[in-house]
Amino acid sequence: MDSFNSGRATDRFLPPRAGGSQRFPIARIARVAICAVFYGLFYFVQQVTELLAPLVLILGVGWGALPHIVGAIGTSAASADPQTRDIVTHVAGTIPHQIVIGSHVVTADSLVVDGLLMMAAAAVCAALAAVAAREM
Repeated sequence: MDSFNSGRATDRFLPPRAGGSQRFPIARIARVAICAVFYGLFYFVQQVTELLAPLVLILGVGWGALPHIVGAIGTSAASADPQTRDIVTHVAGTIPHQIVIGSHVVTADSLVVDGLLMMAAAAVCAALAAVAAREM
């Protein structure tokens, strides 16, 4: 079996080596603690991004599609009633193309990109959490 820790997994079943064995391996405890902290951090980021990424992505796609849907309704309502056409045109005009929150500009396209980047971050954190768990 060829892996990056091939001998270490089977060594735990062998009796302790004679000479130089410590009763309280500080280095091993520190390594496990550091790996546990990184595992927890990566797992937390993975969980948050897996929760928020679909919501942000759906919100961005919906916001991007909404003007087209309202426009399609407006063209079909144009032949029905002029008052209905005016209302639909007014509603289509009130849909913002961007929202400014503080110094951040949020658009439908930026929400889609953010959702995809969050999905990529979740995948990377899942891989790093698996590596950290394997090293513990």
